Amino acid sequence: MNAKPIGVFDSGYGGLTILEEFRRKLPQYDYLYLGDNARTPYGNRSFELVNQFTLEAVQYLFRQGCRLVILACNTASAKALRNIQQQYLPGLEHNSRVLGILRPTAEALGLLTKSRHVGLVGTQGTVQSGSYPIEIHKLFPDIQLESEACPMWVPLVENGEHNSPGASYFVKKDLDRLFERDPLIDTLVLACTHYPLLMHQIRRHSPPEVQIITQGKLVADSLDDYLIRHPEIEELCSKGGSCRYLTTEAEDKFQEMASVFSLTSIKAQQVHLNSL
Repeated sequence: MNAKPIGVFDSGYGGLTILEEFRRKLPQYDYLYLGDNARTPYGNRSFELVNQFTLEAVQYLFRQGCRLVILACNTASAKALRNIQQQYLPGLEHNSRVLGILRPTAEALGLLTKSRHVGLVGTQGTVQSGSYPIEIHKLFPDIQLESEACPMWVPLVENGEHNSPGASYFVKKDLDRLFERDPLIDTLVLACTHYPLLMHQIRRHSPPEVQIITQGKLVADSLDDYLIRHPEIEELCSKGGSCRYLTTEAEDKFQEMASVFSLTSIKAQQVHLNSL
């Protein structure tokens, strides 16, 4: 039988942190990771471009046999997921699904925050989309959410500067603004898959009582639950325990950047999407 891996898409490299949690939680499945690294970052792109780029990636993964694709990217999930689910998927002949990472994050918050005051840090695109307040307030209308766009954090990570004095400066500056606006925040959501690499800086510049939430384990637990609840999709996912990596960037560049995320044995294949 032809492999039907679970597709994992990110505009850049941060989705590798999500993929690793999938493989830790659900090692039996085949996975196919696609990073649109030639066009990253998506955070400052328009809704139209993010929709176009994300749809191209989803279509490519479907052509590779995937029947379930996870958008392991907050910006793509915020700006493109709803359109793909409502406008594109209903027209397909085969049974396929595309899921994002906002909903699993929102679902977890109700059990995590005691003060009902939550802070969120993310890219400009994620914050400006307003998608997190919508998702959170659908489930927990009593939660007060304060968001801060942090445009320098991803470049710091991708340039290997996440432990530098410059990273400390920008993390402190952004978090100070956030906690000044709402000192009652007791839970901080890292709404970008790059941000766990800044955890040392984030913890250093956050109030000690604030719990900091990364998305990898939350999303992996949610995927496990989804596959249990949807056996018609689960049975389409092949189980060979394999993982392949695709990138729109040069292969050596991808492999070099993957090492920043502590993934040193990755071998990637360069591919081309429609508009590249």
